[in-house]
Amino acid sequence: MSVIVRTISRVVAPVALAFGAYVIMHGHLTPGGGFQGGAVVASVVALLVVAFESGRWKKWKDVLLPLEDLGAMAFTILAFLGLGATFFRNILAGGGGLFGAPVPQLGPNPGALNTAGTLPLMNWAVGLKVIAGLGSVVILLSLFGREDG
Repeated sequence: MSVIVRTISRVVAPVALAFGAYVIMHGHLTPGGGFQGGAVVASVVALLVVAFESGRWKKWKDVLLPLEDLGAMAFTILAFLGLGATFFRNILAGGGGLFGAPVPQLGPNPGALNTAGTLPLMNWAVGLKVIAGLGSVVILLSLFGREDG
């Protein structure tokens, strides 16, 4: 690719990564979540694969595949944590701590990040799975039909 495409991708990639992380982290308050934010971050992978030669990304597929498994395992573990009462029970909601703060009852509530219980953790697990899965697909498709040697 040209120098212009590479330079613009170096500028756009960090901004898109930050936006993808924002969508994943605020998925329980706004439209979006793990899948949508993961797709945004995976589009950064596609941008970088197109802007820079695809051969240099071959080693990343070995990193992304275990990350996809980690995201699936984290989501499954979070789903089974509340199984004593019900599947997908939000065990952290209202219990205090990082994600268990009570929801403010008075006045306008713009959305407190730490009131959702296990939902942000599930969004992060789904985001990790989508990032790794779509990123792997993009990298493997870029390598398809390429002759090494």
